[in-house]
Amino acid sequence: MIRFHIVTLFPENFSYFKHSVIGRAEKRKKISVQFHNPRDFAEDAHRTTDDKPYGGGAGMVMKAEPILRAVGRIFRGKKPDAKTKIALLSAKGKPFTQKTASDWAKKYARIILISGRYEGIDERVARALHAEEISIGPYVTTDGDVASMVVVSSVSRLIPGVIACESLAEESHWDFLLKNEKKAPDVRALEYPHYTRPEVLIWKGKTYRVPAVLRSGNHTKIKAWRHARAGKRPS
Repeated sequence: MIRFHIVTLFPENFSYFKHSVIGRAEKRKKISVQFHNPRDFAEDAHRTTDDKPYGGGAGMVMKAEPILRAVGRIFRGKKPDAKTKIALLSAKGKPFTQKTASDWAKKYARIILISGRYEGIDERVARALHAEEISIGPYVTTDGDVASMVVVSSVSRLIPGVIACESLAEESHWDFLLKNEKKAPDVRALEYPHYTRPEVLIWKGKTYRVPAVLRSGNHTKIKAWRHARAGKRPS
């Protein structure tokens, strides 16, 4: 089991975890997810968790102390061990990839995700906790909650027993991960195209057909077609 601890100001945002694969994984005790609200660890009457940035600038910055206390409560006085990962979701962080997800699923029993908001988190949080800053892509989201959901989803599905191995083996990035190939950053082992019923789709006056080879029943040709199209982006 992997225990996920998410430090967030808005635990209610994570209702997504109650459903689908993540919800089933938690019910089957493959994972557990706990939330820790920094507001519960603010010591002033207004439960303040943000303040103006030093040096000026727009927006507010999340304060260090409430976050550090929240993470401290997780450890309950004990030091982090080698099976614990602390990550801070940040647009300036290291790219989170399929290989990252696979490594975390194998190496860690406890993953702590610190979800940022506003203009970001006081830099001293990462330094004090020796946390790795992680980014889910070269863009900025309204908060780190979405990024935390992405990390939990991608790591959880790689835990044995959460998803059937056959489903994993044919999806995007899997072959690249298994072979550990060194390719250019913009090259990915993408999954082949999928089609289902109806055989002929008519939409806004245009006709879209399922490729004939997929209807042929010839599994050798189907396999070759899929292999030829894997990794190609639609034009």
